[in-house]
Amino acid sequence: TGRPAGHGRVPMSKTERQTEVESLTEQLKASPNVYVTDFSGLNVLRMTEFRRRVRAAGVHYVVVKNTLAQRALAANNITELDEHLVGPTGLVLSNDPLAAAKVVFDFAKEFEKPTVKGGYVDGKTVPASYIQRLGQIPSRDVLLGQLAGTMNNILYSMVASLEALRDQRSTSGADAAATS
Repeated sequence: TGRPAGHGRVPMSKTERQTEVESLTEQLKASPNVYVTDFSGLNVLRMTEFRRRVRAAGVHYVVVKNTLAQRALAANNITELDEHLVGPTGLVLSNDPLAAAKVVFDFAKEFEKPTVKGGYVDGKTVPASYIQRLGQIPSRDVLLGQLAGTMNNILYSMVASLEALRDQRSTSGADAAATS
């Protein structure tokens, strides 16, 4: 048996805690990007919707006990996130930092929760503001569309310039022929 649970906490046996830390350690090894979130204020319905969206984006979301998260992060040599492991904590685990940030940012924009406390992106600790900026970057499809539109505008401008130049030369050639 584990130690007695505090207010609102579920007691875990030592074996359960150990299994949880080992599982989380493996998940962290497979995910180079980790965002620490505070999910307080999300009711069950919204939390379920958040998990659904996270899963659809190919991202994992794990609600964790702070001490167990701390142990699993330490096992992966990530101690810089310890300061963020207070209060209700959920970890967003992902291989793609943009997809994870986008889903969290979009959901938080809609429901004002969860809040991001900080993160670890490709081996570096990052503040919540960095993750928010990542979440504001348009999707790959949108960026490709913008690039195609820009290239299309450049081509149209170039064609218009060449046609104007041709018209100018043909007009000045006709003027020269008329004066001779």
